[in-house]
Amino acid sequence: MSTEASNTSSPRVAEFRTQASVLTQTPVAPTRYVLLSLATLVTGYSIKAMERKIERGDWVESKVWRRAPDGRILIDLVGYQKWVEGA
Repeated sequence: MSTEASNTSSPRVAEFRTQASVLTQTPVAPTRYVLLSLATLVTGYSIKAMERKIERGDWVESKVWRRAPDGRILIDLVGYQKWVEGA
């Protein structure tokens, strides 16, 4: 196998490498509440899927999500974990 063939990668691998590079360069501090844009990376749910769970009441306000003072939706990662565990 030539080294040229082994160095080529799929678009998904290239996208992952780009995202990993950005994440390693971005300082992140642990936090309990995150915006939907970060929650999608942490949970694997799309923003639309999370919005649907909130609209349908699958995710209860003050347990899995909260509204920030500026009106934006924040996901409570502790509440999300409890929801996943069925608690």
